Amino acid sequence: MKLSRLFLLLSCLSCISQNSVEEVLDRYNSHSVPYISIEQLKAIQQKDSVILLDAREPEEFQVSHLKNASYVGYKDFSAKEIQQQFPDKDQPIVVYCSLGVRSEKIGEKLQQLGYKNIQNLYGGIFEWKNNNYPVFTSENKETNKVHAYSRRWSKWLKNAEKVY
Repeated sequence: MKLSRLFLLLSCLSCISQNSVEEVLDRYNSHSVPYISIEQLKAIQQKDSVILLDAREPEEFQVSHLKNASYVGYKDFSAKEIQQQFPDKDQPIVVYCSLGVRSEKIGEKLQQLGYKNIQNLYGGIFEWKNNNYPVFTSENKETNKVHAYSRRWSKWLKNAEKVY
C-alpha cells in the first residue's frame, strides 16, 4: 500500500515538474499534427491567407486571442460548423490553444474531416505573448491580458497579465 502511494505521488510530481514547453508537449502530444513556430506564423500571416482557429474555451477567447482568429472551442468543437465556415480543405489552417495540447486534438479532428494543411502553433498563445506579439480582445483592441487556463499551466505564461 505504501509503495503504491509513493508511486502515485511521484507520478503527480512529474506532471507539475515539467520545466519547459517542450517537455509538456512531448508528454501530452503525439506530434500527429505538425508544429508551426510563432516566428513562422508571423511571417506567413503577412503574405499568405492562413486561417487561425482558437481551440480554447469561450472565456479564454473572450479575454484575448490572436488577430483574426476564429473561435472553434475544444469541448464544444463542431465539425459541422467548421465544414460550413471553412469548406476549402486545402486552405492553410493553424490551430492554437494555451500551449499546444488541446489544439493538437482539434487538429486531429480536422485531419479526420479531410483538411490537408493543418499546423499546431508550438507553445500556443502563451509563447506568442511571451515573445511580445499582440493579442486582442473581443472588441478587437490590443491587450496585455491572457487567460492562463489554470494556475498549474500559468507558469508558462511569463509576459502577460494572467486572467483566471
